[in-house]
Amino acid sequence: MPEPTERLDDGGACGEPFNPRFGGSYHGDSGGVERACMVFLAGCDLPAAWGSQAQWRVLETGFGLGLNFLVTWAAWKADLLRPKMLHFVSTDAFPPNAEDVLRSTSDRTNLHPLALQLRAQLWGLLPGVHRLVFEGGHVLLTLCIGDVKAVLQQQHFEADSVYLNGFSPAKNSTVWDVHALKAVARCCRRGTRIAATTLTDKVRDVFSQCGFMVHVTHDTAVKSNCFQGQYNPSWEPKKPACQPFLAPRQPSTAVVVGAGLAGAAIANSLARRGWQVLVLDAANTPASGASGLPAGLLVPHVSPDDSLLSRLSRCGVRMTLQQADALLDHGLDWDHTGVLAHDVDALTGVASALQQPAESAASEWSRTATPAQTAGAGLATGNKALWHAPAGWIKPACLVNAWLGAPGIVWRGNARVATLLPGPQGWQAMDAAGVVLAQANLVVLAAAYGGQALAATVNSAPWALQAVRGQISWGVRKVQHHGLDQAKGQAKDLPNFPVNGHGCLLPAVPGPEGLRWLMGASYERGCDTPFVKQQDHDLNLARLRRLLPQAAELLADEFNAKAVRAWAGIRCATPGRLPAQGCIATTSSGAEVWVCGGMGSRGLTFAGLCAELLAAYLHGEPLPVERRLAKVLMAGVPAAALHP
Repeated sequence: MPEPTERLDDGGACGEPFNPRFGGSYHGDSGGVERACMVFLAGCDLPAAWGSQAQWRVLETGFGLGLNFLVTWAAWKADLLRPKMLHFVSTDAFPPNAEDVLRSTSDRTNLHPLALQLRAQLWGLLPGVHRLVFEGGHVLLTLCIGDVKAVLQQQHFEADSVYLNGFSPAKNSTVWDVHALKAVARCCRRGTRIAATTLTDKVRDVFSQCGFMVHVTHDTAVKSNCFQGQYNPSWEPKKPACQPFLAPRQPSTAVVVGAGLAGAAIANSLARRGWQVLVLDAANTPASGASGLPAGLLVPHVSPDDSLLSRLSRCGVRMTLQQADALLDHGLDWDHTGVLAHDVDALTGVASALQQPAESAASEWSRTATPAQTAGAGLATGNKALWHAPAGWIKPACLVNAWLGAPGIVWRGNARVATLLPGPQGWQAMDAAGVVLAQANLVVLAAAYGGQALAATVNSAPWALQAVRGQISWGVRKVQHHGLDQAKGQAKDLPNFPVNGHGCLLPAVPGPEGLRWLMGASYERGCDTPFVKQQDHDLNLARLRRLLPQAAELLADEFNAKAVRAWAGIRCATPGRLPAQGCIATTSSGAEVWVCGGMGSRGLTFAGLCAELLAAYLHGEPLPVERRLAKVLMAGVPAAALHP
């Protein structure tokens, strides 16, 4: 749950913020903004040090109320020579209270608008890594909730600046001991600047032991001693086994094969970092495969043991919500409606999720549905259901086109890539007649099931993918009478929010004919032909009878009259039901072929996450998830050249 904060005056909103857990003021002996500017920003020679750089990576121990991040972000905005990408990685064992973060800037007109944006994303901060996105994806805050030693072991990047921000060693020794500072040192390169406000003789010895050369300065503006220095050990530091990820790649040319959710997300992530990206697709329009689904659900996965899928899905849902909010037309292309999960068999094992207290971060993701919510779905009192607040529906094709519309991306249709060959300028993408369609230093195969055969042209090891046909049933919403039929106790209309479980129902998605309802979907393994089957309508109706009996009764006449319409597509899944990506081939000059696929029925959840993970590997950036979760997404890829 969020860290409690008190005020050192009579309780007013403008009092000095005080942490009762550690018995210390967040601002020390001076104002928090002045402290951030004079101690940390100036102590690391910023913004001068980052001038004209492609990216800059700041590591902070102790996020507190976020002032150091806000001040650094403001300095980045004001600097004409700012780096293209600003990464700010911050650790904290206890997540901040969003309202306290906002109050800390109430008297700062330059920071308050930024704090409003930050507050909007400070939700659901369970232990682990959370990627928060600002400035169109050019300012990335990676907030790591947990013990500093543990969370930094799950990150592998080289910081350019380090802010050691925390209560004094007497109040909180865990961020100043040798183990914590060794964890910080592992994230530094030789020459990384470091700054902090605390320096005792004992801490000075620990710094020296960890390879930091520091000196004390006195800053009259903050009325206290502080220290500055750099990482410059007298020995040659041992690099971790994943060192190939730490060497940032310079943006160059890239070819992405496939213009669905995965390919579009990758193209967008690369273009944002300065790559010139050509997207090739066999179809004549983007999102012509499974990403052409009229609308899909974005909803977190829950499990009694908080499985890898559940944790990864939360990271992916957060990212996609950020993208939808920034790029799409709310109410037309997507809607943040919340989703009711109702499936008696599936929910029998999630008692822990149902029992989450209302004030916990977990309840901001999923909690027991209220009686009003279950009644709104036409379910009888006593039905077990979960309410997922950060969830809703999205039209995938709209997101694909928004991603492909970014500067630096060129899309080319009717371009079917048959093989890849190494050439003098990287990899050549060739059609069946041997004509070179494009060549680039980086090729990413994101062509769903079709990527399997293409990957085999550069790597003989099998990439295990399976085609899965899916069909949805849909129609135009006709029932308009809201409420309940008191005589029969039945809903007189469909729910006004999506319901998920054994199948799903999207009750109100805008379309050319009016509001559409969509129901499905079938899941036919081993079928790679997207034809429509009448029996799948029958199966979808049977699913709906189990999921929402009253809604099925309302729509039964349309099904029985064979008046419902259909959409069918081919998903692509891995044996482990999680996406897989990695590098499968590298030339002597360093040109690479990557694959990204196996999204299954969760492309909306995983496409943006996989794209940011790929970009992090290429550029030596902080990972958007814990390293152990990132490695899960690298499983199932043959001979991945870059990961240990």
